[in-house]
Amino acid sequence: MENKSYRQVIGNPAAPYATALARRCGTESAYHTVGSPSLPNYLGATAGQTGGINDDGGPDVHPQNGDNLFRQVRASGATARSYVESMPTNCAVAPQGSYAVKHNPAAYFTSEEDHRACTTDDVPLGTTADGALASDLRGGGLPTFAFVAANLCHDTHDCPVGAGDAWLSAWLPQILNSRDYQAGTTAVFVVWDEYTPVPNIVISPTTPPGTTSDIPVNHYSLLRTTEEMLGLPLLGNAAGAPSMRAVFHLG
Repeated sequence: MENKSYRQVIGNPAAPYATALARRCGTESAYHTVGSPSLPNYLGATAGQTGGINDDGGPDVHPQNGDNLFRQVRASGATARSYVESMPTNCAVAPQGSYAVKHNPAAYFTSEEDHRACTTDDVPLGTTADGALASDLRGGGLPTFAFVAANLCHDTHDCPVGAGDAWLSAWLPQILNSRDYQAGTTAVFVVWDEYTPVPNIVISPTTPPGTTSDIPVNHYSLLRTTEEMLGLPLLGNAAGAPSMRAVFHLG
């Protein structure tokens, strides 16, 4: 999700679904960005570094060849998939309409192996009724690691908070009622890219209802937590970032 600070979402009457979910599940009130604008934060959360980037240039401007979470998951023998709303084709490397490549980190990892995987694993989201994510949820076929990005309206970048809240209220029940989540081994992180403090919701079967934390964390912490949960080595700045695993009782 995009470009809102914590109190613009959590506690905002225009975001009743996100607010209720944060209070019913878990949330971190001291979540920080790791760069600006969008792209450095997406790279930080998936590669453990921003590459010194301070703009939203495309993969042709900022190709990333280093290790990353998607590659780590594949190397472990598991699966990683990105579901990106309004993307016109698999692994689209240029913005089009309400699709923003700057919000699709898998498209920036451009080694031969990474790009080949991107062309098959970085797919258009589809709708709640039809498309890649809806199909995977119905069939109990979620990947080991899934990244989901809304389009420029539904992520609250170009549209009001209420538009994002409605989008979350349509998608999250499908995810939480899915066979994969109900099996008890899946956690869901809903995170905005900026501004500090960053809105976020932590959802898992093992997180005590109403868990809140004010320990300073950031997108590197999100990466560390994900890697710890998947049994992967810590990339870059994730190694020095606080983990969110213990406070939210994540398996």
